[in-house]
Amino acid sequence: MGLLEEIQRKIDANQFEFSRHAVDQTIIRRISVQEVREVFANCEVIEDYPDDKYGPSCLIYGRTVEARRLHVHCSYPSRPLIKLITLYEPDPARWIDFRIRRAS
Repeated sequence: MGLLEEIQRKIDANQFEFSRHAVDQTIIRRISVQEVREVFANCEVIEDYPDDKYGPSCLIYGRTVEARRLHVHCSYPSRPLIKLITLYEPDPARWIDFRIRRAS
């Protein structure tokens, strides 16, 4: 099973938690837990951070059933619970097709 499939399996099994920052962002940006689940149902890894100082993580891109585009930065599935680090709607001015960072 690949990285993405393992993350999706854990999300489906409710084996995830929100960081304090992610909780704040869901409130500020009005992102529901249901929308988070929807994003993981049909998503892709767009950036991989295997050497992140807080532990391996990746950036996920997906859409909700209402076509809301979201990025979710989360830990690798090697942890007992997937940690959702932050989540946001990507700014089209900063992303090409919401998947590739534009040069600064």
